[in-house]
Amino acid sequence: MTRDFLADFAEMSAFGATARNGLDRLAGTESHRDVRAWLTELLTEQGFEAQSDAAGNLFWLRRIAGDAPFVLFGSHLDSQPKGGRYDGSYGVLAAAHAAITAAGRLRAAGRTPRYNIAVVDWFNEEGARFKPSMMGSGVFTGKLDLDAVLATTDRLGTSVRDALDAMGARGDFVLGPVAGYAEIHIEQGRSLEEQGITIGVVEATWSAHKFEILVRGDQSHTGSTRMADRKDALLGAAHLVVGVRGICAAFPEEALHTSVGELNVFPNSPVTVAGEVSLLVDLRAPSDATLEQAGVLLRAAIAAAEAASGTEIEIVKVNTWNSGPFLERGIALVERAAEESGRTSTRVLTLAGHDATNVKDIAPTALVFVPSVAGITHNEAEYTRDEDALAGVEVFTRVVEQLALGALDGEPAR
Repeated sequence: MTRDFLADFAEMSAFGATARNGLDRLAGTESHRDVRAWLTELLTEQGFEAQSDAAGNLFWLRRIAGDAPFVLFGSHLDSQPKGGRYDGSYGVLAAAHAAITAAGRLRAAGRTPRYNIAVVDWFNEEGARFKPSMMGSGVFTGKLDLDAVLATTDRLGTSVRDALDAMGARGDFVLGPVAGYAEIHIEQGRSLEEQGITIGVVEATWSAHKFEILVRGDQSHTGSTRMADRKDALLGAAHLVVGVRGICAAFPEEALHTSVGELNVFPNSPVTVAGEVSLLVDLRAPSDATLEQAGVLLRAAIAAAEAASGTEIEIVKVNTWNSGPFLERGIALVERAAEESGRTSTRVLTLAGHDATNVKDIAPTALVFVPSVAGITHNEAEYTRDEDALAGVEVFTRVVEQLALGALDGEPAR
């Protein structure tokens, strides 16, 4: 049965849809549960079986090679609050359609695949509800501890364990060693669109260092407390936010990206000087050495913010992933798939984190991009043109087929 990708994408995008044509589908919510159920129905009709692991990753399995290991394809179905429809979700549905088509082609051609095929929705890739991001793939690859992840809470106190149990998503399935992994994603940048190129072949990833920081002041009255007596945690945080932006000035243009993406103020009352603020500082660069230098400057910015506000500022936790290249033969495979499909391609870097960033360290991995209009992302206006979305599925189908035949083994496929 041939399915219409664009029709399926429109139907899938209704789960968690916003009024401005975006998506608000946080990990472990009802809309996340419901979109998984919808995709499970679609894939089971095509001969796949659904299994969940202990970290809430959902796998759809198609056994086309007996007891052989699996090659794996997918992305994530969770979104940012009022985010876009394409980030992650496009990659999961593209992987599903590609897997369906590839399995059918192999069967019709009488070819014996070397590996079984699995599609995955990695749990909590966005990190919008639970920190850190790329959580499910982090557990899968051994980079995060399962028990610590399950005990992690959102800002309302709900744990990952409770959220998974509420949506029936915590299982005991173990996929085992992965023979290869490929992911397709929107670029979340402007380079492909500006160059008029359809397929981006990711050759390496930027590094990221994320600092969870706590600013401690002294809660007091906004009216009666003398200005000289105040220790305003929000003022300390404000100085730090400006300081974080200023770190970029010490490096060449676009050599470092900095931001504060989360700010929680306590008690957040209109008549109370803030006693405590938590925030997350995000530093990203193509060079680990750059991030080490930026980390030194961050600590200097913290000291300056403390002095300016009379507060105490502590780095509570640091989450990192380091830069590194993707497999050269995986890059070449995607380039061949694009050429055979009549699509232009170029090698690119990924500045954003993806589950492929984790998986590449345990299995041969390829990461594919399609253009993002104006580079807009994590925004309801996020958009990829239909023709580019369909071209990506076409190219990715060839990638799935080749991985199933063992193309990333370093040996000829059967």
